[in-house]
Parts: sequence; structure tokens; C-alpha cells
Amino acid sequence: MDLSFTQEDEAFRAEVRAFLQDKLPARLSDKVRKGQRLTKADMEEWHAILNARGWLANHWPVEWGGTGWSVMQRFIFETEVALAHAPRIVPFGLSMLAPVLIKYGSEAQKKHWLPRILDGTDWWCQGYSEPGAGSDLAALKTSAVREGDHYVVNGQKTWTTLGQYADMIFCLVRTDNKGKKQEGISFLLIDMKTPGIEVRPIKLLDGDYEVNEVFFTDVRVPVENLVGEENKGWTYAKYLLTYERTNIAGVGASMAAFERLKQVAATQRRNGRPLAQDPQFAARLARLEIDLENMKTTNLRVLAAAGAGHAPTAESSMLKIRGTEIRQQISDLMRRAAGVHAQPFVTEALEEGFNGPAVGPDFAAPAASHYFNYRKLSIFGGSNEVQREIISKAILEL
Repeated sequence: MDLSFTQEDEAFRAEVRAFLQDKLPARLSDKVRKGQRLTKADMEEWHAILNARGWLANHWPVEWGGTGWSVMQRFIFETEVALAHAPRIVPFGLSMLAPVLIKYGSEAQKKHWLPRILDGTDWWCQGYSEPGAGSDLAALKTSAVREGDHYVVNGQKTWTTLGQYADMIFCLVRTDNKGKKQEGISFLLIDMKTPGIEVRPIKLLDGDYEVNEVFFTDVRVPVENLVGEENKGWTYAKYLLTYERTNIAGVGASMAAFERLKQVAATQRRNGRPLAQDPQFAARLARLEIDLENMKTTNLRVLAAAGAGHAPTAESSMLKIRGTEIRQQISDLMRRAAGVHAQPFVTEALEEGFNGPAVGPDFAAPAASHYFNYRKLSIFGGSNEVQREIISKAILEL
């Protein structure tokens, strides 16, 4: 594929930049740049701004609200939004559930749920992982027994990101215990307000509540909320995971974080000179930049394939591995750049409006928090060890 930018591409880039200059609230951009915590209202605000412009679901088919953009336009948009420090859109409804509904859902499900994802009526979360079924997702035990026009669901999900805000959850449930563990799994859409659902937030190391446990006790789910066929959920789950893993790679976010790291390296001084001139630090920056450029090219290849109607397979695993490793390396170097200022951790400093004494440069407050939090990137969405197995089977045929 041609990786060069045409005059039309550059004109589109200018259009995106003008939109961001005009519509991205400075308050939100400032919070993202400083690594402060975003509230539910913050995330909903940016979601609504993009939807009003018609740019929210740029990867959807036009008939369902997509933009019809080319691969390059989508890449340019992702990059410019990240470089402008816009909030990342919560992906569960828009980028994970929606592709499954568009490919496997009924017409009634598409007409009902897709508009509600766009306008923010429903906040979706993901019900995949369980205490005994993380990277080995097929070992899930949450059950759904059919009783007339309903499924009765019992079990537990864990690590449910932002589940405390959600009013809907898409779940993998076991509807049959016969055969291989990948068989007998179904894909259900469940209203979080249904009696029998309990959400317990999990407090993380940095004091934030990002993930949750979700318990189901005799939860009744209408049969029409089954996506596709009963016992075929593993097929839909794998399809969804290719989009999740591509999204986890976060190419645009890594580019923005790397640009910020280079700015810090140019201004922070060690032994009387900028960090960027320290041989060891400079070598690590160079290695990161090479890896990031390679990942950008791979990302464009995956986008091109998706634009031609092909779901990514091993390519999404490659992106997941390299993307998460690169983001971890960036957070590691940022922590090292902060030096002793990364040691104190004042959780209040990550909140909007904090007026306490600064612990160091403005980038230092979230340095340790991000470093520890991003350890998860190589684990969730299927651990990187699992991704290497997928690659070895799909490409090397091992």
C-alpha cells in the first residue's frame, strides 16, 4: 500500500486540526496532558462533541453512521486527536460491541443499539474475564440457562473496566457444558439495572477505581438480547478481541506520549546537560522512535485490511504486543526523567483543581502512577504470551 500523504490527506489533516482547535475544550486537553483523572462527565462531553460533528464512529459503515473515510484519513484523525491531548473515547460500545453487532447482530439489534451507542444513551462495559478465566477466557463459568423467553444468568465477572458507570454490559456466558471449552459459549447483552446484578469497585494502587467485580444472581435476560446463534459466542468473542487488541495498541496515544517524552528530555537536565544529550537516555529514545515508526506502518496495514473487509488476526496480536511494550517503555523513561520527583505520590494531584504544593515538574505527578498502571497493558486483552502463541500458530504454523 502507498504510505505517503496526498494533498487531499494534508487538507484533511488541516480540517481536523481546525476542528480540534475550535471544539476540543481546553480544560479537557489540559487534564489529559497533565495526566489527571477524567470523570464520567468529561468522557461523555468529548463523546458528544465528536458525535455532533459526525466523526465519532469513523470506522463504522456509512449506513450506520460511519464517515466513509479512507485508511489514511482514519490514521490522520487518530494521530491528530491524540497529539491534541483529547480524551480517548471509551471503546466498549463504539469500537468493540458495535463491530460485532454490525457483522453478527440481527437487523432489530442494529437498529436499536447502534444509535444508542452513538448518542451516548447507553454506557457499555465488557463482561469477559472471570476470576478463573482471564487469558484462558474459554474457561469461563458464568452460566445462562434458558427458561422460556429468558436466560437466567449466574456467575461473576472481574476486571470490568469502568463498570461502575455502565448501564449495559455485553457478556460471554456458558449455555452448554458439552464438548470443548470453546464450545457452548454465547454472547448476551445485559441491562445492568436488572435485579440480581451487583457491582463492586476495586480500589487500585493509585487510589482510583478503574475496574470492578460484577456478580450475577438469577439475572433474567430476554432471549432477544442473544447476539447471533446460541453456543457460537466464541466466534464473536474472537472477532471482538481483534478490535480490542488493535485498540489497546494505541498508536496515536503512543505518538503523543512519545512527543511529550521528547519535550521533557529536551528540558530536564542531569549532570548539567539536557537528558536528550545523555548517551544512555538518548539511545533508548532512538530505539523507541524506531519501534514506534515500525508500529505505525503495521497499524496502517491493519487499517487497510479492515477497510477492505478483512478482520485482523495475527496482525492485531502483533500490534497488541508492540503497542503495549512501547507504551510501557515510554512510561518507564518518563519516570526516569522525573528522577526523585517520581517517588512522592500525592493522589490528589491527579484531580482537577488541585492547589497543593507541586512535587516537581508538571509531568512528575502522574509519572509513577502511569508507570505502575501501564504494567497491566501487556496482560489484559489476552496476555502478550498468549499473543505470541497466536502469532506462532497463525503465521509460523507451529
